[in-house]
Amino acid sequence: MVYFVGAGSGAADLITVRGMHMLQQADVIIYAGSLVNPELLEYARADCEIHNSAHLTLEEVLKLMQEAQTQGKMLVRLHTGEPSIYGAVREQMDALDELGIPYESCPGVSACFGAAASLNLEYTLPGVSQTLIITRMEGRTGVPQKESIESLAAHHASMAIYLSTGMLRELSHRLISGGYAKDTPAALVYKATWPEEEAYICTVETLAQVAEEHGIKKTALVLVGDVITHGNYQKSRLYAADFTTEFRQAKCCAIQAEETQEGRRED
Repeated sequence: MVYFVGAGSGAADLITVRGMHMLQQADVIIYAGSLVNPELLEYARADCEIHNSAHLTLEEVLKLMQEAQTQGKMLVRLHTGEPSIYGAVREQMDALDELGIPYESCPGVSACFGAAASLNLEYTLPGVSQTLIITRMEGRTGVPQKESIESLAAHHASMAIYLSTGMLRELSHRLISGGYAKDTPAALVYKATWPEEEAYICTVETLAQVAEEHGIKKTALVLVGDVITHGNYQKSRLYAADFTTEFRQAKCCAIQAEETQEGRRED
């Protein structure tokens, strides 16, 4: 059996409890050594066989999975963050389907949520944005034209932009071309939730400048949107006194009903 496990955004204690238990039980672990916090390997048993996939091809990874299955071993494929986001897991799963090897997935905390926690952000502030766009610039791997930065920027929603730190000048230009004002709040978060995390609030226009000032060239996430400075938002209706839910009647209505009933008795 193969288990695809999300390692979380960086901090070793941000892996899920389920993911931790899988690491503790694994006979074999293949981890993404370029991005996964090596502290997570401390959860593994002393006799666990561990491989760093940064040095392996897809075929070599699949061979290890096939060998583990043949030997009746439990294998954990430990991916950075949340495997369903830029995790390159589908191609592995399709190959396992062809080989007849069963697998399951265990979710993880993606970097955009680790960054939000570090900055105490809410991406979906009422009256500001109710949408979070997770995307990336095209680089060595292309992006569909309909998902260009310009077309996504036109929505003025909250954005979390991955894998684009080396192209910040172009990113800023394209965000502005798409409709964001130059002074739209932005944040650059380097290695979110890792011990060496760095986070800087800036604007869409100054992203590249801030990165250069702090020597950030990779492993950073770009956040864009007015939610970053959390001004001029509306309070949630969920907890409003005049809002009725399945679990709570609107208090103002209850007070009005009591006052009406009291008035009738006086009459």
